[in-house]
Amino acid sequence: MSEDPIISHADGRVELRSPEALEASPLYNHDLAPVPVSKRTWSTWDYAALWISMAHCIPTYTMASGLIGAGMSWWQALFTILLGNLIVLGPILANSHPGTKYGIPFPVLARAAYGVSGSNLPALMRALIACGWFGINAWIGGYALQTFFASLIPGWTDMLGSANGYPVTQWISFLLFWGLNILIIYKGMELVRRLERFAAPFVLVMTAILVGWAIWKAGGLGPIMASEGKPGAFGELFIPSLTATIGFWATLSLNMPDFTRYGRSQREQAIGQIVALPSTMTIFAAMGIMITSATVIIYGKAIDNPIALGGLFENRAIVAVVMFTVVIATLAVNIAANVVSPANDFANVFPKKIDFKRGGLITGVIGIAMFPWELTKDSNAYIFGWLLGYSGSLGSVAGVLIVDYWVIRKRQLDLRGLYGVGDAYVYTAGWNMPAVIATLVGAAVALLGVFWPPMKPIYDWSWFVGFGLAGGLYWLLMRGRIAHAR
Repeated sequence: MSEDPIISHADGRVELRSPEALEASPLYNHDLAPVPVSKRTWSTWDYAALWISMAHCIPTYTMASGLIGAGMSWWQALFTILLGNLIVLGPILANSHPGTKYGIPFPVLARAAYGVSGSNLPALMRALIACGWFGINAWIGGYALQTFFASLIPGWTDMLGSANGYPVTQWISFLLFWGLNILIIYKGMELVRRLERFAAPFVLVMTAILVGWAIWKAGGLGPIMASEGKPGAFGELFIPSLTATIGFWATLSLNMPDFTRYGRSQREQAIGQIVALPSTMTIFAAMGIMITSATVIIYGKAIDNPIALGGLFENRAIVAVVMFTVVIATLAVNIAANVVSPANDFANVFPKKIDFKRGGLITGVIGIAMFPWELTKDSNAYIFGWLLGYSGSLGSVAGVLIVDYWVIRKRQLDLRGLYGVGDAYVYTAGWNMPAVIATLVGAAVALLGVFWPPMKPIYDWSWFVGFGLAGGLYWLLMRGRIAHAR
């Protein structure tokens, strides 16, 4: 009797008895391979630190201020952010489970629902959005470096003239920060884990100090905390703002297996995420509100960007500390949220030609090509355009993945089949058309309001529409295949 190729551990985690048997598969490379249980070492703190460091970023800081600027009061903005993060936590945990159980990244998980070739559709959808986010955060990090250099070098800003509306030195700072991201990704996932562990407490403590300074200097929390918002604005803004808040982490709701594949247990990865994500996002957004409010009193105008605020300090040492904090915060979120996933996604397209490092470099190049300086010019366009726009398409992918894993397959996957051993996920030419159809229909309906004004109310609900419609349609199309899928 032949030995079972699968080892099922008492805690529910699964691994291959002879993982080297996969190496001949065209769907395999070292970075996409299932992680052996012996190397799944991430603890509760690692996952909490991951979310704390990712939440402590400039877009989180400015999100609440953007909602307040649109007409909400401070408590309405915080309530919307908290609720949105509690909702998105659901699909995040649902898609985290197979990562921890089987040790597989997101694009490999997607092979079960979409087929070994069809998985490139959701992988590339996720990757391209991550490239946009990478560019946004690289631009923010470059702005922090620019402010730092300007505080140290007299005349730095105007030293080389301007190009495309920005100082040439700012473009240099942008490319320096971009290069730092690529350097870290070339060092591998262990350095990423260490960076997240350091960034999480450091950024939190430094921001808390800035909050204390702002309240002390202003003698109170300022007019934003006292404002009740514009009459009737909350009812008009709540749904699109909630959808945009969900869209903020809709990317991670798909690719958390890229991190949970290293988890020591389901319990540890789940607790770390449940404790850290909604609480940190809300607290950090509240810190941004308090600091922005105080600047109205201190400087006579609202300054909702900590980089611009840090640049106003006369003491160069203080500027250096503030900018270093921003750089660390932006670096941590950019590597974890916007490089790890697309690097794996691009590797999934050509496993034998693109590895994790090359995938990271591709991410960086496309991130520049997406003109991030344009995406961040207007907070209204950022929240109700960028975040709201892509949430529907990613919601449709999340709906298909969750229905496939939890409803159709009952959490049972053929680990070897995910790498092309056997015919479990080959389908027709490697594409499972029910998943593809459900995804495209869900995304199209969710985004229809962009082009057809009568459908604008549906667009405001884009993530919910994409998630529900794609998930439901996929279940209907797969009903006749459920027995085979199991």
